[in-house]
Amino acid sequence: MNVKITRNAAKVIKKQMELEGNSELKLRVAITHAHGDHAHYGLDLDTPKENDVVVSTDKEIDVILEPGQPLLDGVKIDYLYFPKEGFVITNPSKGNHGDH
Repeated sequence: MNVKITRNAAKVIKKQMELEGNSELKLRVAITHAHGDHAHYGLDLDTPKENDVVVSTDKEIDVILEPGQPLLDGVKIDYLYFPKEGFVITNPSKGNHGDH
């Protein structure tokens, strides 16, 4: 499984992971809602469960994914400041280039 994290997103995620009590946690990407050929995603800090897959990224952030979820393979996590500040999670490899 593959996960891409942009430089902007990595900065924000690392700040959260450095907070007291978060040092042992990893980033979890989950599907919050799926329909048709795409999904809506959510982020959380969590510990891996028994059947989870942990993927290392080039930004030195380990990401927890639920196995058997093809819409999680290839997700891209970005953080935008404009037009509205926040995370944007897409999966370009599955044709999902943003919320509709």
